[in-house]
Amino acid sequence: MQQATDFREESRVLAAVLEPLAEVDFFAVTQFKGWSIDDMLGHLHIFNHAAALALKDGDLFHAFFADMSKIMQGGGSMIDAQRPWVDGLKGRALFEAWRVLSEDVADAFSVADPKARLAWAGPSMSARSSITARQMETWAHGHEVFDLLGVSRVETDRVKNIVVLGVNTFGWAYQVRGLDVPPQMPFLELTAPSGDVWTFGAESDDRVVGSAVGFAQAVTQTRHWTDTDLRALGDGARDWMEIAQCFAGGVAPPPAAGTRFRGDTA
Repeated sequence: MQQATDFREESRVLAAVLEPLAEVDFFAVTQFKGWSIDDMLGHLHIFNHAAALALKDGDLFHAFFADMSKIMQGGGSMIDAQRPWVDGLKGRALFEAWRVLSEDVADAFSVADPKARLAWAGPSMSARSSITARQMETWAHGHEVFDLLGVSRVETDRVKNIVVLGVNTFGWAYQVRGLDVPPQMPFLELTAPSGDVWTFGAESDDRVVGSAVGFAQAVTQTRHWTDTDLRALGDGARDWMEIAQCFAGGVAPPPAAGTRFRGDTA
């Protein structure tokens, strides 16, 4: 699957910016919920492992995720839930374990049936969607690192996978909030890193226009949409951008405007 290759490349881009860090740097706190780089790596590592389990056997995944669920249902955070499995692995040792496993996961998904149904925390998903979700999380949480270090990531057209997730989860953003899903998604006109123009949906005066990267930032909630180059034209477009989330789980409010930014722009 091309998506497996894209996940591999996304992981390697993040690994390249992490590689020069000293041990102490992994415990620097990012702009995301007070997570450190180390917390973020543990999160990516455990869910890469979960995706690999789901590809092998759904029962293995459900047994594994049940232990995490118990901690979160008992009031623990996502970070609390990952600690037993991470088992003290931290810093560069965790970084190396994450890097090795990300390559293994890319290898496994590269030969998987894209349409195979895999277990997950919510509804099952296709293998293609599963590995796309891993790319999305790697890209989104990578923002925490790039922002903290004041580095601009070089974007490529593989961001289209994340854009498509954002399009496919249009209805989800409303459903998770108990809101009626609008009958039509606003028209999207997005400029890719290559300069190509990607359009989604039916032509309408209600539209979102801007860069594909800006849209991906909005739907992954790595930026408030007004901190991107997006223009939301029409009430429906603005309503969507205010609540967009392309990831599963409960309601997640986007960051407040001005709170997520690259460090050297502060």
